[in-house]
Amino acid sequence: MEVPIIKEIVIIFALSIGVLLACHRLKLPAVVGFLVTGILCGPHGLGLVSAIDDVQNLATIGIVLLLFTVGMEFSIKNIIKYKYYFFGGGVLQVFLTLGLTLLISRYAMERPWNESIFLGFLISLSSTAIVLRALDENGETESPHGRLILGILIFQDIVAVPMMLLVPLLAGSGEEFNLSHVYHFLYGIGVLLIMAISAFYAVPWLLYFVTRTRNRELFLLSILTICFAVAWITSSIGLSLSLGAFLAGLIVSESEYSDEAVGNVLPFQEIFTSFFFVSMGMLLDVSFVVHQPFLIMSIALFVLFFKAVIAGGSALILGMPLRSAIIGGIALSQVGEFAFVVAHSGITLGLVTDYGYQLFLAVSLLTMGVTPSLMYCSNIIASYADKLPLPNRLKTGLQYKLTDSSHGPATGHVIICGFGIRGRHIARAAKAANMPYLILEMNPETVKAEKLKGEPIRYGDPSHPSVLVHAGIRTASTVAVVINDPIASKHIVKLARSLNVNAYIITRTRYFQEVPLMLKAGANDVIPDEFGSSLEIFTRILQKASIPLDTLYRFVDELRTEGYEALGLQNRAIKPNSNFSIESPEVKIETLSLNEGSTLIGKTIFESELKKAHGLTVLMIKRQNGTISLIHPETDLQASDSVVLFGSHDNLQKAKNLFQAT
Repeated sequence: MEVPIIKEIVIIFALSIGVLLACHRLKLPAVVGFLVTGILCGPHGLGLVSAIDDVQNLATIGIVLLLFTVGMEFSIKNIIKYKYYFFGGGVLQVFLTLGLTLLISRYAMERPWNESIFLGFLISLSSTAIVLRALDENGETESPHGRLILGILIFQDIVAVPMMLLVPLLAGSGEEFNLSHVYHFLYGIGVLLIMAISAFYAVPWLLYFVTRTRNRELFLLSILTICFAVAWITSSIGLSLSLGAFLAGLIVSESEYSDEAVGNVLPFQEIFTSFFFVSMGMLLDVSFVVHQPFLIMSIALFVLFFKAVIAGGSALILGMPLRSAIIGGIALSQVGEFAFVVAHSGITLGLVTDYGYQLFLAVSLLTMGVTPSLMYCSNIIASYADKLPLPNRLKTGLQYKLTDSSHGPATGHVIICGFGIRGRHIARAAKAANMPYLILEMNPETVKAEKLKGEPIRYGDPSHPSVLVHAGIRTASTVAVVINDPIASKHIVKLARSLNVNAYIITRTRYFQEVPLMLKAGANDVIPDEFGSSLEIFTRILQKASIPLDTLYRFVDELRTEGYEALGLQNRAIKPNSNFSIESPEVKIETLSLNEGSTLIGKTIFESELKKAHGLTVLMIKRQNGTISLIHPETDLQASDSVVLFGSHDNLQKAKNLFQAT
């Protein structure tokens, strides 16, 4: 017996494979691929799928699961982490876009209030999937503009839920809101609050007993039941399925089982969400695009420019530098996937005419398709804008607001660009070596917090000459560039070299192949992340095997040299032993055995005072049951230990008596 829907699913999946492969080659997002699949197999394309109603039912499940996972991934921690950009950038971007769209639609296009507000909803949302993928591929997630973009996208994803909740009110309002709809809205909210309070207590209790069975199928079934049950209840009281699904996700997110739930539901969500985008693509009339290409391209260009200006302007209002504002604005300029979810509600309720929806779909598809290319070009556009004769305050953002009037250390200091994990380590090392240093950081919250701790830190974008000059680049001895923006890092290196030809400039890259570009820009040394991690793993393995330290150092030097030679950078290979010998006349490494009866037995490294009183550093302790390579002050000394010490010849000779029996 043939089941018609099976045939439709096979056609959609098979066609999707080919389209997604083509999109991968063209570096287009999967969302575009699914929309194109719908266009091809729909009634306005090749007409391969006839059971459109069945596909739309599957699409509804996709919307429910999509909102469910958004609810589960809703994290208070993320909001706290990006709160400056979430509350500032998100509110400014969404409401400025909504307000300006409302004015243009109402007064320039003479559309009704409800349609104008609905259009503002659609245009204000950007594509989380496309933008996050591009940021991740470029390693810019934690860059200044990356944090801005993430904060705004998180706000957009959350605000999409109340937008969908308001769509039925807009559809039933005409020119004025019907008061009965408002009462119904408030009634629904009250019911949801009562249900949520009950669920927050009941769901963790239920999931606790389910997880005790260690049955994965039972856990998945329980999660999906919660999702669809809450969605069904909200639908039965006159509210949307989407709101119920989001609420169900929030309920699950408050339990300790949310991570496991996301991992189990995500594959289902991705499959059914693909049906949603395919069903949206089926509604696009290809003949409409063929007959009005210039209108579609003109509106798409206007939307891209309009959204980029508003998002970039929001960033400037927050005090972001011009470069970050331009990159962030361009990244958020497209119409996103959640706009399709909101549009689906509008179509169902008659808020959008068929002509209007065709235009929206064509314009949205075009803006999403060109986003990866625009994001690639955004750095070039930002660099060009930096060269324009614009006010310094505009280019550097909050730099003058959050820094003092002093010009930093007078001479010989270290400038640390970026205060993430690497920047903190460098600052710690500089402090330990009594080297003066100055930190330039683009996160204003980090600047304020670290300033209170006494760190010499300033807000500023080191890719601007005025910021580096203000930090004393002309007299700095070292510049460490450790930010998570590869293009900006290269620009900073080049700029720092032009301002100080004698400075020692060291930076990092993600991949080893990027090293020559940084060296060409003017860096003295470049540390690739992937190469550094491989060296660390290599070192740990040799330490575990109890390889002598001099042999270990030789192996590491050889591996590092081979890596540089592979890029044709033999002269850049780091050869520390050429200038420093472990077995020099002043210092050496020696292994001493701790004999029975020594006064050191039973003492910790701290209590032994080997460092404080005798000037010796414990590098490693070899025991019968293994080797201790991570030495802490509380590490104890035991009889028969072989202690690897580093220090001067005289101090090592004097210390030998300590290791003997008294």
